[in-house]
Amino acid sequence: MELMLVPAVAVPFFGAVLVWAWRDRAFAHWIGVGAAALALAVVALLPLGRGSGDWSTIGGSMTGGWWHEVEFAWAPSIYLDFSLAVDGISWPLAVLTALLGLLCCLHNALGAERHTSAALQVPLATVATGGPSLAAGGVTGVPGESPLGEPGGAVGASAESRTSAALQVPLATVATGGPSLAADGVTGVPGEPAPSVSGGALGQSDDEATGTAAAASRPSPTLTALLLAVQFASTLVFFADNLVLFFIAFESVLLPMWAIIHRYGDPAARRHAAAKFALFTVAGSLLMATGLFVAVADTGTADLGALILLGGVSPDLSLLVFALLAIGFAVKAPLWPLHSWLPDAHTAAPTVGSVLLAGVLLKLGTYGLIRVAGGIAPQGAADAAPVLAVLAALGIVVAGLVCLSLPELKRLIAYSSVGHMGFVVLAFATGTEAGIRAALFGNLAHGLITPLLFFLAGALKARTHTGLLGSLGGLRLAAPTFAGLLGFAAFASLGLPGLAGFWGEAFTVYAAAERGGAWLALAAAAAFGAFLAAAYLLRMLRRVSHGPVAPAVSGIGDVSTVELIVWSPLVAGTLLLGLMPGPLLDLFGEGLL
Repeated sequence: MELMLVPAVAVPFFGAVLVWAWRDRAFAHWIGVGAAALALAVVALLPLGRGSGDWSTIGGSMTGGWWHEVEFAWAPSIYLDFSLAVDGISWPLAVLTALLGLLCCLHNALGAERHTSAALQVPLATVATGGPSLAAGGVTGVPGESPLGEPGGAVGASAESRTSAALQVPLATVATGGPSLAADGVTGVPGEPAPSVSGGALGQSDDEATGTAAAASRPSPTLTALLLAVQFASTLVFFADNLVLFFIAFESVLLPMWAIIHRYGDPAARRHAAAKFALFTVAGSLLMATGLFVAVADTGTADLGALILLGGVSPDLSLLVFALLAIGFAVKAPLWPLHSWLPDAHTAAPTVGSVLLAGVLLKLGTYGLIRVAGGIAPQGAADAAPVLAVLAALGIVVAGLVCLSLPELKRLIAYSSVGHMGFVVLAFATGTEAGIRAALFGNLAHGLITPLLFFLAGALKARTHTGLLGSLGGLRLAAPTFAGLLGFAAFASLGLPGLAGFWGEAFTVYAAAERGGAWLALAAAAAFGAFLAAAYLLRMLRRVSHGPVAPAVSGIGDVSTVELIVWSPLVAGTLLLGLMPGPLLDLFGEGLL
């Protein structure tokens, strides 16, 4: 099974290449779906024939640790080898990455099919979309616009597009942030072979671009290729057993994620959000690279597994190495106060971009903090633990207080991630076995729950053309199934017992309290943060689901079959981990030294 590590990484890469090469073909989206599905199947098979996962040394010799590992010499003179390995810590995150990659690609493919069907039925469509959605009906658009077919004409992003729709000019004016599953939504990508729709996506201005209805029925699969590129680089991060390869993979995530935000996001905010994302990430990566190179120079090896078994870098350098790595990973996690790029990126990104940001990119930071920084500089991690814990506890409380006042749904969900990642970092900082397992479990649970919330928020905004809580209301009357799913995801996020969000947060508080002393105050702060999470999520449900039906919510239609197809794995995973946490906790134990 060792060689299965190579296709687990290679399949999404070649899938992205093929989708890009055949981006003008009608079946291009389905190539992406096939590649993502194959990657998930390969990753799911990796536990077969695995080793014991026991990290130990016997008679001075290293033994155990990885389930499987494979290594090919690449550039030994610079300590770079194509070295891959997997264990009980990295495998669940790789499965999560492959699952979310498949769901996002499927989201786009089904959206493309529905766009084509809608374009054949509607000869004129003027659409401005802020990102992918799964709306069963109605055109995706911007707040304040009326859906196609309602009084007021087609949905548009500008006076010019609304005017052309009113004059019934036989053109499809499209300003798009990416593929959507809205029944009447249309997307396009500039720079594609004609006929193709453009509109402020890949390097063009935010002005609407015009095209024919035939072109509007052919949404570009370029976004799918970018999603597969993110999946490829993220999987390589989780499997890298070489620190230089780890750094290259970690940085490789930046470009496709930047492109997703910059070219497919909300035209009003995407450039600023993408620039802020890139600036913070690059700054953090420079510090991280310094820490990695210091570690390699000190130990004479870039082999991650060997460094973990040997106890990491020398004690004199351990705090310096950990501090450099921790700051770099804290930016990606993100840890307060290095979090300010995240709400902007989530708010501007298309729905699938937000899903991967929450479910995959944040996990790169926490995985790096736990496995790499904690693994190669354990003494430094112990010395820095109090500072890390205080920042994490502050982040939990501050994020909760901010969420209580936020008026916009997607931004609220984005800020909630700062609080949830605070729990993960606080649990890690305790340094206990219970704390590490709580951090790993909470990390994975967040990767299921928050992407579900973003899918729901994106679909709701596509239907209602607004994410403002003050403009929503009565969802349980207008779309009861939709309201039920939103309630389920919110209760999971606030840590309701029996759902996945409970175990990580509950055992974080327990692990902090177990340390005693000043850690009791941090445990109390985390518990108060959990109370704040319940308050702001229940406030969100009251504003969105209860009360009279708001005009924006009236007649939006309930959950469609394609939406259930995409969302149901996240619902099932949240239930499974909530009801049966034991197997996953045992699996994490196989990756702990």
